[in-house]
Amino acid sequence: MGSHGYETGRLNLPFVGIPTFGKYPYVEDWDAIDADVAVLGAPFDFGTQFRAGARFGPRAIREASTLFSFGHGGAYDHEDDITYLPAETTRIVDLGDADIVHTDTVRSHANIAHGVGKILAAGALPVVLGGDHSVNIPCIDAFEADCARNGPIHIVQIDAHLDFVDERHGVRLGHGNPMRRAAEKDHVSGLTQIGIRNVSSTAKEGYDAARAMGSDILSVRQMRKLGADAVLDRIPRGVRYYLTIDIDGFDPSIAAGTGTPSHGGFYYYEVLDLLDGLIRQGRVVGLDLVEVAPDYDRTGSTATLAAQLLMNLIGRILHHR
Repeated sequence: MGSHGYETGRLNLPFVGIPTFGKYPYVEDWDAIDADVAVLGAPFDFGTQFRAGARFGPRAIREASTLFSFGHGGAYDHEDDITYLPAETTRIVDLGDADIVHTDTVRSHANIAHGVGKILAAGALPVVLGGDHSVNIPCIDAFEADCARNGPIHIVQIDAHLDFVDERHGVRLGHGNPMRRAAEKDHVSGLTQIGIRNVSSTAKEGYDAARAMGSDILSVRQMRKLGADAVLDRIPRGVRYYLTIDIDGFDPSIAAGTGTPSHGGFYYYEVLDLLDGLIRQGRVVGLDLVEVAPDYDRTGSTATLAAQLLMNLIGRILHHR
């Protein structure tokens, strides 16, 4: 045995054991959630309009997250001089996945909303692993009762695409619709949509409608020109934030494993620094990360990016609370 406390017991290296998120405990009973953060998989990808495969996103992100599960008693960041996720106080659990009923969007979305509702009822922070971006719709639906008690949420979206289509051939619950559905909710006070660029999924009418319904829209180039601090100044301070991160907001050179890649995207620290600032100026009450489709990236780098970003964000959210 070594001299450090974390060197007692099993070594439990990342490639050993069952890959729950971050190798945190699995909780099967959703009525017995006792944690600060609860991770829920939403392996649903019937809302895609091009390449499917994001149903395997939660599994890939969980496996990638084991890379960051070395038992060092936390994650020390020498730039911040902060130890994030200290072992003695970090209470994170993995609830497994919402049940997905193949071809049935309404039932599958309802099952996702049920899981998020259970997390909120337990007083924990929901972290949802998609799945395509349509899984955001039941996530936001699930916040209605919570917002009635605690006030509305402001949505901050990192994405290449606006996702503000109202209806297309009768489809209202696909991965091109979630921000429109969110903007319609009384418990959503506004949206900040960052990274939106280039040949996109929404026509000009969608941009006009988004702005009319309270959205602030910035491209990657616009954010880089403004800088993170100026972008943060555009986002209301001291409010409750919900973060929705589409992995295609990142450049496909580092996130190839997604169904609708768009060149000209963000790099890792651009997003981490922006969201770190956001976490400091308000309270993040919910988070989803979507559109990881691991089979399009045989290196596994996209899933690693997703897991690394989530671990860092969760650590910062817990620390700054």
